[in-house]
Amino acid sequence: MDKSKDADTSATTSFLKDQVRKALIEQRLAMPDRLARADLLQRVMRIWLVGRPDTVIGAYWPIKGEFDPLPALHRWKEDGELIDEPQRRRIGLPVMNKVHKTLTFHAWYPGCQMEEDAYGIPKPKDTELIVPTLLFVPCVGYSAGGYRLGYGGGFYDRTLAALEPRPFTVGLGFTNGFLEDFEPEAHDLPLDAILNDNGVVWPTS
Repeated sequence: MDKSKDADTSATTSFLKDQVRKALIEQRLAMPDRLARADLLQRVMRIWLVGRPDTVIGAYWPIKGEFDPLPALHRWKEDGELIDEPQRRRIGLPVMNKVHKTLTFHAWYPGCQMEEDAYGIPKPKDTELIVPTLLFVPCVGYSAGGYRLGYGGGFYDRTLAALEPRPFTVGLGFTNGFLEDFEPEAHDLPLDAILNDNGVVWPTS
């Protein structure tokens, strides 16, 4: 096996992915109808959550024009108190472990005290560690088969590999993030579902 050739191929793939990331983020930030599309995805998300058995859900703090899942999740949390047998539902946001480069999830609620992590992203301060059974993941891009293009840091891949049991994973993104020709690499783990502002992208049936 020619290791130098494999290294060249890997470097080329990494470069191309980085170019796609940059283009998709620029498109997302420039979308003139981003607020309207976000409202549609809020509705898709709320409908999709109906009937899910989960009471602990992990999400993320939106950056770089990402869809904000927190309003829909706060509504989901409140709805849990109104059903026939009220549930205590909890929402978690990621806190980064700088040593292992993985994420843990800590309880979030509107108005809770926040602080910035090493990347300047807000995270809950001194709240309870929780373990989600359902995890909403931001997508820079995504493709058929449930594959996600992230920011390239590998935080979610390492986190999912470490979580036991593995949570049900759901990607969230806008329609412009769909990649027809995306080729997953061997280490890429498919998500269980993907939602965008048009509805359910994956699974297709």
